[in-house]
Amino acid sequence: METSFIDKDYIENLLVEAKHAREEEIAGSLDKAERFEGLNHREIAALLVSENPAHLERINRIAWHIKRHIYGNRIVLFAPLYVSDYCVNQCVYCTYNRTHRFNRCMLTQDEVREEVRILEAMGHKRLALEAGEHDAVCPIDYIVECMKTIYAMKFENGEIRRVNVNIAATTVENYRKLKEVGIGTYILFQETYHQPTYETVHQAGPKRDYVHHLTAFDRAHEAGIDDVGGGVLFGLADPYFEVLGLMIHNEHLEEKFGVGFHTISVPRLCAGTDVDLTRFPLVDDETFAKIVAIIRIAVPFTGMILSTRESHDMRKRLLKLGISQVSAGSSTEVGGYVKRQRNEEVNPQFFVNDERPALSIIKELMDDGYIPSFCTACYRMGRTGDRFMSLAKSGQIKNVCLPNALTTLAEYAIDYGDEEFKTKADAAIEREIPVIMNEKIRARTAENVKKIRQGARDFYI
Repeated sequence: METSFIDKDYIENLLVEAKHAREEEIAGSLDKAERFEGLNHREIAALLVSENPAHLERINRIAWHIKRHIYGNRIVLFAPLYVSDYCVNQCVYCTYNRTHRFNRCMLTQDEVREEVRILEAMGHKRLALEAGEHDAVCPIDYIVECMKTIYAMKFENGEIRRVNVNIAATTVENYRKLKEVGIGTYILFQETYHQPTYETVHQAGPKRDYVHHLTAFDRAHEAGIDDVGGGVLFGLADPYFEVLGLMIHNEHLEEKFGVGFHTISVPRLCAGTDVDLTRFPLVDDETFAKIVAIIRIAVPFTGMILSTRESHDMRKRLLKLGISQVSAGSSTEVGGYVKRQRNEEVNPQFFVNDERPALSIIKELMDDGYIPSFCTACYRMGRTGDRFMSLAKSGQIKNVCLPNALTTLAEYAIDYGDEEFKTKADAAIEREIPVIMNEKIRARTAENVKKIRQGARDFYI
């Protein structure tokens, strides 16, 4: 019998007790975070409830320090690909709610290829495969077939090199099927760790089983998937409770499997068709920014993902507080990329707030001093789970991440950039290659960039 490792009363009491944390305790926690040692959930609680502006100022400063020291100026790019909106669940925050009436669809493999062709033409190498939960219409074998189609699809110089998967909690056997076909990261949002709220917003369907959903990553690990990505949908319950739930979940995975979340996503509840936002305790911008910064200093080696749920201005702000991966040019509609090209009406899972084309977002990243990265090397080199974390914590990850970011940027500039972008990319590459500390890798990177400019592709370390 599965049991929950999230204790609601414990977390609520901890948030009350944390208000009495002594100044020296908070200072000690921040000193620890500044040394890249991370924080436990009790230390995080004190930071969450602190209303001292000096604490927040230092939290933000440490978040930026961690971002620059561990991740450098790289920002990884991805896009979602929705393949089915059939769903048996009745989730009050979701357009796919089974009671909502609209023309549902599931992509054929030819339609998957059309979507992927458009995504590859944007320059994307990394996708997040998304689907509603409906085992009868959209079984695991369909998801596996979609993954095979995506990996096999080559359009001009385009190819998807990593398929992350965001589907409902399932069985060990089904996770093994995803592992066998080459899943990147298995992503699943708990939505809310507050069980009473969870049961209120999930009114019917298999997703209503809080513990089954909560223990999905345990089953994924049992199936050999050691890269898992967590998250909550901020705006359903007390955001501080949610952060502590995330951190306790991460600690659970570290204790049981030796490695916690590979990534943490921070989506905020967005408007969608037939979704009434007035019933939810939405999270304001200032609180949200504080949460992002605290998560960054709490788990310094865990990637943080921000989607186009956030506005242009908010995305710029949060990049400085620890976000390391963003979506670009996204559609949250099944078949949405083809529909967008044809100017057809769409019914997305939620409405995005940053509708700029991928190239515009990537250009702005360059203008702001970031290096857009399309790297997928770690998965392909077997640097997953605890192997990735050991490399990250030793500081050696810099010797692979920056070189791979630069070679993928060179590919992108040549294959998809306009002349303005190519000029900017060339300047950035020339500026960044000397920053690579390892002499052999520095020379190898320069040679790889040269080969890419001569027409070769797909070099990675």
